Amino acid sequence: MYPVVRIQSSRAQALEDLGTKAKFWYLEGDTRMLFKAEERGTGEDWAEKIACELAALLGLPHVHYEMAHDVDQDRPGVVCASLVPPPLALAHGNQLLLALDPDYPGAQGPHYRSRAHTIDAVFDVVRRLRMPTAGWCVNLPDGIDDAAGVFAGYLLLDAWVANQDRHHENWGAVWDGQHLLLAPSFDHGAALARNLSDAERAERLASRDHHRQVAHFVRRARSALYADAVAPSPLSTLEAWRAWAQRVPKAARAWQERLDGVESEAVADILEQIQPERMSAICRQFTAELLAQNRRRILQPEEP
Repeated sequence: MYPVVRIQSSRAQALEDLGTKAKFWYLEGDTRMLFKAEERGTGEDWAEKIACELAALLGLPHVHYEMAHDVDQDRPGVVCASLVPPPLALAHGNQLLLALDPDYPGAQGPHYRSRAHTIDAVFDVVRRLRMPTAGWCVNLPDGIDDAAGVFAGYLLLDAWVANQDRHHENWGAVWDGQHLLLAPSFDHGAALARNLSDAERAERLASRDHHRQVAHFVRRARSALYADAVAPSPLSTLEAWRAWAQRVPKAARAWQERLDGVESEAVADILEQIQPERMSAICRQFTAELLAQNRRRILQPEEP
């Protein structure tokens, strides 16, 4: 089982305003740590941890999360170290987009359903960034040599885990005082259909109705990226990956090859290490099938 970090909310130094979950910063020695509580019982803690470990299998630059428990308020969650210890600073996607386009809604607009958050707009920002620092890139696939190529991996991860939360505050750049570098991937808690009930998971796994089966269900995952500013709805997570892949085909092939090399046993081991009180057996089974179906779709791009 993954270790569970015991923390105390009485040690909180500052609340985190971004997002909808209760979260706070505290110090562990000299390291600034963020605790994100899972108070709604929808599995955001195990989804975050699993996505983190899958990102590691891919060699993707990502924030590392550990399972956690706030002993003061008896609530589960996850913890991670700040990805921008001083003197570094984080610029979120909406800030970067606004810097290029004064008409971008930025902080005034919705962070998820923003039609200005298009593949072209994001690509135009990301291609100008430097790659994450070497410490984040120790296991990149061969052929990934720029920030746009790295970001292709982020969108492949989103398509694999059905992450529906890559809105303009869930990606960004690190300012080191001289340059803007693509930030590692972070905040994947809205993934893996974690808010389904176990009853629905069991029904979908057993259903003979094609439209109720997992293979059909996974097509519903929406990204927070749009094809263009007049599109009525965001792209699916698979469509977003494919649209980006068309712009960086060499990098896309490298990420597909890395995914193709991930053994099913390695994925199963990750799922088995989540505490059973946080992730039931039927949830584990459903999540394994969701990942298998999405992997197949990514590696066979001609399929819808």
